[in-house]
Amino acid sequence: MQVVHWLPRTELPFAAPSRPELLLPLAPEVLPEFDAPQVEPVRAAVNAPVARSGERPKIEIPRPGSTPKAASKPMEEAEAALVVAKPLPVPPPRFALQLLRAGSCLLLVELATGQPFQSRDPSYLLLKDMLRAAGLPDSPQIVGEPVRWPLLVRGNLDQGPQAATDFVQGFIQARLEEAPCVCLWLIGLPAVRFAGEADAEAYYRELPVEGLGTAWALPGLELLMDEPQRKADVWQAMRRLMARWKPSNE
Repeated sequence: MQVVHWLPRTELPFAAPSRPELLLPLAPEVLPEFDAPQVEPVRAAVNAPVARSGERPKIEIPRPGSTPKAASKPMEEAEAALVVAKPLPVPPPRFALQLLRAGSCLLLVELATGQPFQSRDPSYLLLKDMLRAAGLPDSPQIVGEPVRWPLLVRGNLDQGPQAATDFVQGFIQARLEEAPCVCLWLIGLPAVRFAGEADAEAYYRELPVEGLGTAWALPGLELLMDEPQRKADVWQAMRRLMARWKPSNE
């Protein structure tokens, strides 16, 4: 049983007395000290893939139609730049024009209110005064219905500025084929812009317009009434051009 020493809990009768050294407390056992072994730090590559023995490294092969992640980001940025650079659609212009004939001249006049001329309208009375001063009949003949733009309120039809120019010029060309004229008066900015392809800087000047011949650019009737000083510029330009439709006048 591997028992070296044992002591009875009570005194045994007829037993020999115990030896005193056996009753002393046992000294604590001291274990020998050993120095801890020094372990050198192991430098491992961070996030470095470790291939197991007998295992092949995994290679990603792009599938047909798939785009690598590295290349998809520049493509997305390029597409976003194209969306930003795409010009916004231009709203269609809004105007109303009336074509009239006075003697050998055609007059394309802006309808500021959008409604046809009435015999007592101040703008129409001013137009009659201008025709009398030019030596033309002061009761012009209305040619066709007013040209109103845009043509359609809804729909996918292109009604931008270029489409408006093509329509107005085509309308006048059709009337010229029916009866030619020696000079086309363009009265008002919409008439100057969409028939003569010019702007307000062309007022009081002659404009050679392809397919329409010679045109004369004038401010609108409403503008002439609001700024009467412009009438003097109209009169000076009229005196230079009057020989076109009234050769007998000097």
